[in-house]
Amino acid sequence: MNLIILKDNLREGLNTLERAVAESNTLPILKNILIQTEAGKVKLSATNLEIGVTNLLFGKISEEGSVTVPFQALYSIIVNSDTERINLISSGTTLIVKGENYEAKIQGLNPEEFPIIPKINNETNSIEIDPGSFKSGLSDVSIAAHISEIRPEISGILFDFQIGIIKLVATDSFRLAEKTIDHTKFKTNFNQGFKTIIPLKTIQEIMRIFSDTKPIKIYFDNHQILIKNETTELISRIIEGNYPDYEQIIPKNIETEITVKRENLVNALKLVSTFSSKTNDVRLKITENSKAMELYSINQSLGENNYLIPIKSKGADNKSLSFNWRYLLDGLKAIKTEDIFFGINSNNRPALLKSPESRDYFYILMPIKGD
Repeated sequence: MNLIILKDNLREGLNTLERAVAESNTLPILKNILIQTEAGKVKLSATNLEIGVTNLLFGKISEEGSVTVPFQALYSIIVNSDTERINLISSGTTLIVKGENYEAKIQGLNPEEFPIIPKINNETNSIEIDPGSFKSGLSDVSIAAHISEIRPEISGILFDFQIGIIKLVATDSFRLAEKTIDHTKFKTNFNQGFKTIIPLKTIQEIMRIFSDTKPIKIYFDNHQILIKNETTELISRIIEGNYPDYEQIIPKNIETEITVKRENLVNALKLVSTFSSKTNDVRLKITENSKAMELYSINQSLGENNYLIPIKSKGADNKSLSFNWRYLLDGLKAIKTEDIFFGINSNNRPALLKSPESRDYFYILMPIKGD
């Protein structure tokens, strides 16, 4: 193999692969990336056996070939190089990296030992989706996800495809977020609905490596998901099992309805949380027909504080509940409108956050017990 490639392009390609590289002592090859020429382009590949990522780059290829070398060594060279063009030459299992005034020889392994990155069994049916809408939806719900060895089914995001809409759902059992993407943001040739659970680490990689501007296609089979655009592919295992029947915990009736300025509540939480305890608790108090909501916290070793913010409220009962302020703040950040609808119930029932103007997103949060 002999090729010349722009340093910035190679660095970007290596960044794409970075988190698919495994630190494995039992399989040293997983610390490597595979560099090969394919159809006049340079193809970079990495896998940790859970996900596989490939990236296509333009380069001037004078000799076809392939080589696999430790990611970290090559990445360090490219990042610190001051050369605009990089010459990559393979000699057996060795990769020679040349710049204008620099040369390195990286010892690699036989490319035939590199793990085969799986292929999706079904590339007939796909969903082509606006990447900005998809990544934004994943970001809005992933705040409620949590990796659990005890309950692996909640260690990811539910992808619920229905004819005309896609629902993205995440929960850690203390909170839950749901985002609905309507049919104007995607097109598909799937003719029936399905559900699958995408691992949280895969979700994080989707948000990190895919552009907001290049359309992406999503493919599924019984065990894997494939996401790709014109230059990048990510394939991942899906989580086996059934996602919890979360719809039963969505509040059907709200005892106290509050409308509050988002910025006011965000600022109040940040300020009052200074005195919160190890459980991150902040108490919210609303009286009947009140025009203000009191937020306060107490810490035995620091002191206490309280903050009043104006609200519009409707509800017959007085309310005094404690919430994990970090969890509450996460939900507020995911809702971008000026006003927030905050529906609260008794201390053993979930509260509901959403935009008064939009129905495409909601966030559910359990109060801290014991109040």
